[in-house]
Amino acid sequence: MSTTTSVVLAPSGVGVGLRHAHYGDFLNGAPAVDWIEVHSENYFGDGGYDLHVLDTVRRDLPVSLHGVGLGLGSGMPLDLIHLGKLRRLVERSEPTVISEHLCWEATSNGYLNDLLPMPLTDASLTHLSSRVNQVQETLGRSILLENVSAYVRFRDDQYGETAFLAELARRTGCGVLLDVNNLYVNQCNNGEDAIAAMDALPPGMVGEIHLAGHRMTDVAVIDDHGSRVAPAVWALYEYALGRFKELPTLIEWDTDVPPLSVLLDEAQLARNKMSRVRPVTLGPCDRHSGKGE
Repeated sequence: MSTTTSVVLAPSGVGVGLRHAHYGDFLNGAPAVDWIEVHSENYFGDGGYDLHVLDTVRRDLPVSLHGVGLGLGSGMPLDLIHLGKLRRLVERSEPTVISEHLCWEATSNGYLNDLLPMPLTDASLTHLSSRVNQVQETLGRSILLENVSAYVRFRDDQYGETAFLAELARRTGCGVLLDVNNLYVNQCNNGEDAIAAMDALPPGMVGEIHLAGHRMTDVAVIDDHGSRVAPAVWALYEYALGRFKELPTLIEWDTDVPPLSVLLDEAQLARNKMSRVRPVTLGPCDRHSGKGE
């Protein structure tokens, strides 16, 4: 895969995740969103209601496929059955964007069902570059890779996460899906600077932004996608818009899913911020600053 591949952008504007609780809303007419994202693995079947809904909705709205199960950084051989199902779904749904996570999920003892952070080393770069190239060659498309919430880091890390992603993009031609909430979670839990993390990414490498809610606890900030976007994350989003300009943005909500109207309200807030893009300067996160948000 050429390292000069242009990043493919999701449709312009703001999208929401298509969740089972909102199937009826979408089947009764396209809501006020610009595109939808679905978790790829939910549509790997040969038929059924989920595929029926996706086939129906995509007639009116562009679709982005977001994978949560491939585990590109795992030490086990790449799951070719999974990859084959993804390719079949890509051919069927004709998505505008295909994305995965910068993570590992499997060992020889089994699948761990979590998006676990990678060791950010040269060895991991070599490992991931080969696998990203294999996926892109199989799909015939470049993909985006998302930064993840990390509750631990490795002592031997040689890169920050976004600098690692930038180098991976240079080697493979993939792009970056920037999850702003994950940057905030890592800033609070690990002392990482979210602004510096964004500054490590050349603007042309970022193809999409994710926004979501998180949960504050006495132990850590948890990336649970179960609430509205917090004010501190909106502020980081404004900085991202100032650096990367108007990028396709997704409102994620995966737990305690509310009525669709709440997601549409969040989407409108993102549109409002897009309409007044400007550079923003922020300081580091105070671990306790988000409580009560």
